[in-house]
Amino acid sequence: MVHELYKAYIMKVSLCKSNPREWNMEKLRIQILPSVFLLVFILHSGPTTSQEVEDEQEFDYVEGSGKGPEQWGEIHPEWALCKNGEMQSPIDLLNKRVQIVSHLGRLKRNYRPSNATIKNRGHDIMLKWVDGAGWIEINGTQYVLQQCHWHSPSEHTINGKRFDLEVHMVHQSISDNKTSVVGIMYKIGRPDTFLSKIMGYINSIAETKEKETVVGVVDPKNIKLGSRKYYRYMGSLTVPPCTQDVVWTIVRKVRTVSREQVRLLREAVDDDAENNARPVQPINGRSIHLYRPRLRLDN
Repeated sequence: MVHELYKAYIMKVSLCKSNPREWNMEKLRIQILPSVFLLVFILHSGPTTSQEVEDEQEFDYVEGSGKGPEQWGEIHPEWALCKNGEMQSPIDLLNKRVQIVSHLGRLKRNYRPSNATIKNRGHDIMLKWVDGAGWIEINGTQYVLQQCHWHSPSEHTINGKRFDLEVHMVHQSISDNKTSVVGIMYKIGRPDTFLSKIMGYINSIAETKEKETVVGVVDPKNIKLGSRKYYRYMGSLTVPPCTQDVVWTIVRKVRTVSREQVRLLREAVDDDAENNARPVQPINGRSIHLYRPRLRLDN
């Protein structure tokens, strides 16, 4: 936009020089136009956010509400990727699309206990680490853990099957503010030990909307993976603004969670929706890898 304004400005100056009266008036405008160009440049070159929208009133998961997933890309211009993006999440991890590899290597996690708060965002429950809680490393880049939140049922599917719950551990790189998310899916069974420790805090913010409560020190290492195998693909945030170029790591093992824990996470937000899971999105030819450690044969 700045480039086009500048081209138009140069053309006008050229025309005005042929008319002395207009040229005198234009010289006055020349003195203030550099400031205008600077302001326009600042407005249009500022960083674009890759953060999830936290205002529950902006969108929901209710079909036919006018704010559901099918309309997200039409609510705000900056949410257009929710409708037009070619690398959207979640997706179905279908076996025939997946390439099994061993070169990705084991997921490097270096987490540490840190102070955290818990917040009812209206569409989900978010646990946020406020002092930095360590990082994961992917392709030489460190992504610092920011927060985790839960979706039910799971947003990602495996061979078309949805599970009862999915946690997203959201990380941000310091160097270029890119996002990486680790996803773990759960089915009904034994209670999840990590959720058991924070159930009281979730109860305390149930149906409060936007209330944030101090939890104290929380160790993210207590969110168990249970497997070295994981899926890896490039996708997006699963809520507006649906920012793309997100590195997704989905743990292959499906863990267990109690029915009561799932019920509490859904009823606590009180958003009139039966679920808070975005429908699966088209693959559009993307690569999906499944990391499986290479077997070592003993001599």
